[in-house]
Amino acid sequence: MASPSSSSGNRPAPRPNTAFRELRGARSPGEFAAAVRRAAREIGEQVSCDARYIGRVESGEIRCPNYAYERVFRHMFPGHSLQDMGFQPRESVRGRRARAVPGRPPGAPPGASPGRPRVPPAGPLAGPRPGLLADVTGIPRPSADTPEESDVLRRAFMTGGTAAVATAALGPASAASPRRRAGASDAEAVEESVRRIRLLDDRHGGDGLYRRATQPLRDAYALLDAGAPRQSVRDRLHVGAGELAISVGWLAHDSGRLDDARSHYAEALATARVSGDPGLEAHAFCNTAFLARDAGRPREAVRAAQAAQQAARQLPSHRLLSLLALREAGGWAGLRDHAACEQALLRARILFARGPSDADPEWMSFFGEAELEGLESQCWSALGDWPRAARHARRAVRLQQPHFVRNRALFTAQLAGDLTRGGEIEEAAVAGREVIGLLEQVRSTRIRAMLDRTARELLPYRRSAPVADFLALHG
Repeated sequence: MASPSSSSGNRPAPRPNTAFRELRGARSPGEFAAAVRRAAREIGEQVSCDARYIGRVESGEIRCPNYAYERVFRHMFPGHSLQDMGFQPRESVRGRRARAVPGRPPGAPPGASPGRPRVPPAGPLAGPRPGLLADVTGIPRPSADTPEESDVLRRAFMTGGTAAVATAALGPASAASPRRRAGASDAEAVEESVRRIRLLDDRHGGDGLYRRATQPLRDAYALLDAGAPRQSVRDRLHVGAGELAISVGWLAHDSGRLDDARSHYAEALATARVSGDPGLEAHAFCNTAFLARDAGRPREAVRAAQAAQQAARQLPSHRLLSLLALREAGGWAGLRDHAACEQALLRARILFARGPSDADPEWMSFFGEAELEGLESQCWSALGDWPRAARHARRAVRLQQPHFVRNRALFTAQLAGDLTRGGEIEEAAVAGREVIGLLEQVRSTRIRAMLDRTARELLPYRRSAPVADFLALHG
C-alpha cells in the first residue's frame, strides 16, 4: 500500500496541453467553454464547463477528463482519441496498470463489455477519483502494484459511498492513520463532487441523494481542518466546501428537509465570509432567499436576495444579478407587494437580456430562458394572477432542456396548479398526468407536494374524464 507521502502532490509538474489548445483555435476560453456546453446538450450530457476549466486542461492540470467530458470532446472532434487531444491514458492517470480484459477494447471505460452498455456510476461522488475519501479518513491509497484492490475500492465507492470505501480498504482500524495536508488533487476532488451532485440532482431530484451527499460534505470540511501548504489550494478548498454545502443544502430543500437546508446554507455563508469570496456569498444568500420564500418567510427572502445582490455587484455577471432579482421578486410576491414584485421582474429581464459572459458562475448552468419564465410564473401564482402564471409556466415547459428532468417536472407541476386555480380543469389534468410520468425518473418531495395539492383541488371535478384519469393515476 502507498504511504501518504506518495500522494499526487509529488507527481511531476504538469505539461501544457498544446494539442487541446490548437483545437480551441481562435476562440477565447469562455467562447470555447460555451461551445462545450452546447455540444453536451446535443448528446444529452451536462457539463459545467467554464473558462477556468479550459485553462486547467490547457495548462496540463487536468491530465484526463472524466467520462462525461470525454464523450462531449469526442462528439466535438470525431475521430480524435484522448491522446490526439493531448490527454494522457486514463489508466496512467488513475494510478493503476492498464490490464487487458477479455472482450473489452483497449481504453474502454471500466465495466464496459461487448453487448452491454456501460452503467453510469450510482452515487453522487462517482467521479474520477475517490482520493478525497482516503485523504480525510486516513486510509492509504492503493498502489499501482495492486490493481485488483484498486478496482474493488472503485466499485465500492461508486455503489456505496464513503462508508463502503472505508470498509473495503482497511476497516475501522484505519481511522488511527495520520492525516496528511491537502493538495491540489484534493481540491479537484471536492470540485468534482459538486459537479456530480448537481448533475444527478438535475436528472433525479433531491430525495434519493441527500443522505448520501452529507458524508462527502463532512469530508470536505475535514480537509479544510487538515489545512493545505499552498494558499491557492486553501482558497479552492474553501470555495469548494462552501459550494458543496450549498449543493447538499439544496438537496435537503428539494426533499422537504427545510431546517437541514437552512443549516447547510448558513454553513456555506460562514465559509464565504471566512474566505472573503463574494461569489460564494452571493450563491449562499441566493439559496437562502429561495428557501425563505418556500418556508413562508417572504420578508426574509427579500432581505437575503438583496444581500446577495450586494455581494454580486463585485462580479461582472448580468445573469447572476438577473437570477437574484428574481429571488427578490419571489419575496415581494409572497408579501403581496405587486409594485415591488413587478419592478424586480422587470429588472431581472433587462439584466437577462444583456446575455451571458465568462464571469457567470459555473453553478448557474441551469439558468436559462426556461428558468426565467418558470420563476416569473411562480411570482404571478403567488400574487393570484392564474392566467398570467399559466402563460409563463407554459413557456417554461416548452423551453426547458430535456436533460433538466427535475425542472421539467417542476414547471409542469406549476402549470397544472395554475391551470386548476384558473379554471382550466381539463388542461390541468393533462399536465398533471405528464408530471406523474416524469416522477418515474425524479424523486422530489417538493414537486410531489405541488402535485398533491393540485389533485385535492381537482377532486370536485372528477366527473370529467381527463380529471378522473389523472386522479386514478395519482391515487
